[in-house]
Amino acid sequence: MKNNKVAIVGGGRVGMSAAFAMILRNTARNLVLYDRNVDRMKGEQLEFQHSLSFLGTTTITVAETASDLTDCDVIVYTAGIAQQPGETRLQLTAKNLEIMDAILPEIVKFTPNSVILIVANPVDILTYHAAQILKLPKGKVFGSGTSLDSARFRFHLSEFLQINPKNIHAYILGEHGDSSFPAVSSADIGGQPLITMPGFSPEKVQQAYQKTRDAAKAIITAKGSTYYAIGVVINQIVDAILRDTKRVFPVSLSLNNEYQQQKIALSVPCVIGKNGVEKILEIPLSEQEKTALNQSASILKQFIK
Repeated sequence: MKNNKVAIVGGGRVGMSAAFAMILRNTARNLVLYDRNVDRMKGEQLEFQHSLSFLGTTTITVAETASDLTDCDVIVYTAGIAQQPGETRLQLTAKNLEIMDAILPEIVKFTPNSVILIVANPVDILTYHAAQILKLPKGKVFGSGTSLDSARFRFHLSEFLQINPKNIHAYILGEHGDSSFPAVSSADIGGQPLITMPGFSPEKVQQAYQKTRDAAKAIITAKGSTYYAIGVVINQIVDAILRDTKRVFPVSLSLNNEYQQQKIALSVPCVIGKNGVEKILEIPLSEQEKTALNQSASILKQFIK
C-alpha cells in the first residue's frame, strides 16, 4: 500500500501483542503506537527497537496526538477496558462505547482513508457503532470478529481428527461471544465435508466448540487476560489489507440484508483486501445454523442504542 503504515490505538496487552507480531513478521514498514500513556508507549517503542537487529526494518514511532496518525493505511483499534474473570464481553458495552466516542472520530479526522479494524470488546457492538458514527464506505470499518474463535475451533477439531488445523476449513460465526455457533454444515477438509470425515461425530464437534467458546474464560481465569493469539490474528488481517491478498476471514461487519440481517454487525466469511472487507461470502447454512445466527443478532440488538 501507499504508505505501509499501521497505527495501534490502545497500549494494552492486546495492542502490544499485535505490534510485536507485526514486528516479528515485518508486516508494516511504519508502525505507530498511540495511547494516552505516552511515556509507556515510549518504553514499548524502545524495547521493540532493541529487537530490530535480529528482525526486519520496521520504523516504530509513538504518537502524542491523533494528528500523528495522518496517512495510516490501517488503524487497529484496541482501546478500552478488558474483560475480567466472571464477566462477559457484552458487560463491557457502555464504558467501551464511551471510550470509542472520545477517541475514534478524532483519529479519523486526520486519516479518513484508513481501513479501521476494531478489536476491542464487545467487538460486534463496537464495530456497528463505529460504522454508524464514522460513516465511511462499507467495508472500511470491520471487526476482528470470530477470526480467533475459528482458529481455536480448528485447533480443537485437529486434536481428534489428527489433521493440521491449517487444512481444516471451518468457521465460528455470529457473535464473538456466548451466542456464537459452528458452521459445521459447510466445513470441509481438503474438499471433503467435515461430517463425512473418519472419526467425525456430532459429540466430538460439540466438545471442540465448547472448548472454543469457553477458551477466553479459561485463559482469563488462569492468567488474567488473553492477548498472544489475538495479536497473531490481528497481524494476519493487517497483512491481508497491506498486501491485498484477498484472504477470507470470518470478521464482524455491519450487514445490509446479507444472511437476511440488517442494523447489526455479525461475523460472516469475508474477503479482505486493500479496501478492507471487499466481499461478503454468503455460505449455505443449515436451518439450525440460520436459527443460531438469528439468535446472535437478537441478543446483540438488545445492546444497540
